[in-house]
Amino acid sequence: MAGHIPTNRPDPDQILVDIADYVLGSTIDSDEAYQTARYCLMDSLGCGLLALRFPECTKLLGPVVPGASMNGGARVPGTSYELDPVQAAFNIGCMIRWLDYNDTWLAAEWGHPSDNLGAILSVADYASRQRVAQGKRPITVKDVLTRTIQAHEIQGVFAIENAFNRVGLDHVILVRIASTAVATALLGGTRDEVINAVSNAWIDGGALRTYRHFPNTGSRKSWAAGDATSRAVRHALMALRGEMGYPTALSAPTWGFYDVVMKGKSFSLPRKFGSYVMENVLFKISYPAEFHAQTAVEAAIILSPDIVDKLDEIERIKIETQESAVRIIDKKGPLHNPADRDHCIQYMVAIGLIHGGLTAEHYEDSAANDPRIDRLRLKMEVVEDKQYTIDYLDPDKRSIGNAIQVFFKDGTSTRKVAVEYPVGHRRRRGEGIPLLQKKFEANLATRYPQKKVRRIADLCSDATRLFDTPIQNFVDELVI
Repeated sequence: MAGHIPTNRPDPDQILVDIADYVLGSTIDSDEAYQTARYCLMDSLGCGLLALRFPECTKLLGPVVPGASMNGGARVPGTSYELDPVQAAFNIGCMIRWLDYNDTWLAAEWGHPSDNLGAILSVADYASRQRVAQGKRPITVKDVLTRTIQAHEIQGVFAIENAFNRVGLDHVILVRIASTAVATALLGGTRDEVINAVSNAWIDGGALRTYRHFPNTGSRKSWAAGDATSRAVRHALMALRGEMGYPTALSAPTWGFYDVVMKGKSFSLPRKFGSYVMENVLFKISYPAEFHAQTAVEAAIILSPDIVDKLDEIERIKIETQESAVRIIDKKGPLHNPADRDHCIQYMVAIGLIHGGLTAEHYEDSAANDPRIDRLRLKMEVVEDKQYTIDYLDPDKRSIGNAIQVFFKDGTSTRKVAVEYPVGHRRRRGEGIPLLQKKFEANLATRYPQKKVRRIADLCSDATRLFDTPIQNFVDELVI
């Protein structure tokens, strides 16, 4: 007898329900989370503005069809573009992620939760302008920060124990999931509409990590987050127009995400959604470098004065790091473009040793042509320190340790410089926030005249005034 296929619609997967209930019904009562979200907004916008100096980024911006625009749409900071919110999300997400300089979350899966601001800012600007035109209350910057905290939490909690990289998927899948949930909520979606939208986001599957790894490393890794946020906004808008969802998008036998992608394994969520991720997020303050190498670069810069005049006398360089760094940024052989270089721990350490610093320009061809870089790379040994790996995964530590020692041909060596927590870590907030504010103002100055820089910086420094500002008024300050 032929098998019977049931036709009744099941209840939605619990994870879909949990996400919807969180974005629609949770109260964020952590002042630390809101203050950190304010710094996240500042830092992410600054990273996006700095990226506008790079033609490889700006060539991707603007409307899909040249010359198209949308009156009353979403604006793109640092530009004069006014676009539909789907394309605006791509623009903003692309800008924020381009230089690998925005915040980071490291766990079983890694990623950059502020990538979600591509969707959040574009939808908030568009929706708030629509609401004001209808005589309704605008969306405020505090509302945006609430959604930012929620997006960080969704992406980060999923990342704690679920390694999408182990099945070949890129971490931007979590950007698409988190952005879809908060974008639907920002647009006024109901519980069912959030569930429907997020189910479709899971059904998309995920982008392959191909563009992050040898021999295909390339610039797509810099616009992948923009792609994810734009897809999220599309799902949100479709859900609000009544497009159906798929209740067991994750758990359906044979055809669901678990069976198709995760080899039958369901997700593990070790904590309830709250504000933990925002409170513990890692800022990239000093160097535009893949985060597993942040402390390696810091150690290299500390060592630079001791070795910069003795480069030809170096016999070997030992880098001790965590397992994740060994797996994803330990690269030998030719590096073909900036995307290759900013995910190579040896390249970043070499720059730190030679120049005593690291900037985005150091990844460009003009800097990479320095023959001293590859000579040093050939002398480097990258090894895992088991304790660094343990502390990296410890939820009470979340360290990202690296140590560097340089050995010379005459048998002498430098001291071993070990740095366990980067300056952007929660444990170094007191040291890091003043530097983050300086970074923000410097990035503003790459795009705006000094008077405008001061006006924006002063507004962002006044939390009470900033929180109460309608988001469209805030964006007014950022457009050109």
